Amino acid sequence: MAKNQVKLSKRAIEALPPASPGKRDTYGIQDHKGLELRVTPNGVKTFSLVKRVKGGVPERVTLGKFGEIPLEQVKSKALTNLAAMADGKSMAGRNRLTRSQVTLKELFDDFLEHRQNRRGAYLSEVTKRGYRYDFANHLSKLENRQLSAIRGLDIDTLHKKIGKTHKTGANRVLALVSSLYSYAIERKFYQGPNPAQGIKKFPEDSRERVIEPDEMPKFFDAVLSHSSATIRDFVLICLFTGARRSNVLSMRWSDVNLDRGVWIVPRTKGGVPQTVALPAPAVEILKARQENVDSEFVFPGTGKSGHLTEPKKGWDEIRKSAGLPDLRLHDLRRTFGSWQANAGASLHIVGKSLGHKSAQSTQIYARLNLEPVRASVDNATALMLEAAGFVRKNGGGQ
Repeated sequence: MAKNQVKLSKRAIEALPPASPGKRDTYGIQDHKGLELRVTPNGVKTFSLVKRVKGGVPERVTLGKFGEIPLEQVKSKALTNLAAMADGKSMAGRNRLTRSQVTLKELFDDFLEHRQNRRGAYLSEVTKRGYRYDFANHLSKLENRQLSAIRGLDIDTLHKKIGKTHKTGANRVLALVSSLYSYAIERKFYQGPNPAQGIKKFPEDSRERVIEPDEMPKFFDAVLSHSSATIRDFVLICLFTGARRSNVLSMRWSDVNLDRGVWIVPRTKGGVPQTVALPAPAVEILKARQENVDSEFVFPGTGKSGHLTEPKKGWDEIRKSAGLPDLRLHDLRRTFGSWQANAGASLHIVGKSLGHKSAQSTQIYARLNLEPVRASVDNATALMLEAAGFVRKNGGGQ
């Protein structure tokens, strides 16, 4: 047991010297029975709680390292563990996660594998990919830190740093940290405060970029003159369906019925399937591809996924050629919905065609069949083709 005593203060603990080579010094914490601080020859200082449980066996529970865990949390964790020990519960056999010694990376990996939404659905691969990107680019420097060692100041500083160049990205990382800690608290991996709590998000300007009527001709010229048939077809299917890029990239022939003009997206961003009405131009593109593509995927690729994964180079060439440098791939989805609305489609129809879900509109969507959606899709597609300089025939674009 500890003989020397030290105050639970930053100044007092920082003043403690390293232990002699081959030894480890142990200090008791004043006014906190059972709370100890061990110091190694390298100067590493670790808090632990020592108490006898049933049978008189002394048990030591490590609480965290000085400099990584706030002193207030040392006291709160000690009290939590003392309460459990008073009931005769052994702490040594508890899972490492439940002792709040889990690192941010360990939590992140568990989060990706086991996190479920309110409907019981697990994270989609698209969502996981986005989380992995944000973690690798912004949180990797904290990945080996224990949850209790990451403070609100750390996250606030990181949020402001990212926000200097990318406010939306900064807010996304902040939301990820908040979700990770909420998950840790829910699973009882962690009992402290959420370090993302109370940090204000940066105001974001809503993006309303769409392809305007006067831009359609040069956009189509750029697309149709691109050297890659795969990129050409991919971009046009994105525009003619309003589907998310990830869903179009992973599109399978087994999910497409060209005779009926229907594409079943097995899993959308919301974790549910979606029925997409394919307009005539999209059906023609897919029929042509079906004759020349020998793959289970509509847009095959050479990587592990088996399908095209990153059309960025081709897309950059198209928007540069069209003189539309600020146009993003996701703007094609927004363009599709905007042209539907401008053609007179109701917001419910637009929402149905885009696969949007909300508590207020779900019941309304359930009463809709695909025909009014198809009519709206066909009309919007025809209008875009007409604006691009193509001849409009029978409500469809040729």
